[in-house]
Amino acid sequence: MSAPRESAAPSTGPSLVFERSLTKHTIPEDVLGLLTGTFTASFGLYLLNLIGAVTGGTAGLSLLIGYATGWSYALLFAVINLPFAVLAIFKRGWNFTLRTALCIGLVSGFTVVHPLLFQVESIDPLYGALVGNLLCGIGLLILFRHQASVGGVQIVALILQDRTGIRAGWSLMVFDLLIILSALLVIPPHLVLLSAVGAVLLNLVLALNHRPGRYIGR
Repeated sequence: MSAPRESAAPSTGPSLVFERSLTKHTIPEDVLGLLTGTFTASFGLYLLNLIGAVTGGTAGLSLLIGYATGWSYALLFAVINLPFAVLAIFKRGWNFTLRTALCIGLVSGFTVVHPLLFQVESIDPLYGALVGNLLCGIGLLILFRHQASVGGVQIVALILQDRTGIRAGWSLMVFDLLIILSALLVIPPHLVLLSAVGAVLLNLVLALNHRPGRYIGR
């Protein structure tokens, strides 16, 4: 009598490597996912901009430079991400890169639209920092699960996750804290503290939800 077959072990490989049997996202699903992710992330950035706080990654760097210079956030966000888009071509392929380029453009566009259509006179800084970063984290999570990002250090973090297994959220947390510390040169200390707390929340969303075995779409 033959021994019973052992059940196959669950996949624990890199986050963006999936089994052939898994169902792919359809084109409408990808379109809706990219629109939802970019809208959500850009609205979070809008809230952060309202209170004068920053976050991590190139989004936070763009906010920081914008505060210091008065330059357009939408323009800064697009320009700063260009070098990382080149990196993505070689490390993640054209599909990921084109989706990411589209998302960068959408986030830049939405950040122009939000102030025109949703005007807010005042917002509590703590609420703005927490909700803004929470929305950014949710938006990024959606984009990651549709093979995209909004560029910048997120591309580096995803490459590290695929190569080493280190969760993208933890890598981003290190990068983000470095950017937030540099904000001490531009914004008041209490806003830097709120920004740091918010960035931790953002990356916890990614670290706890974007990991091998947690999601089966591709």
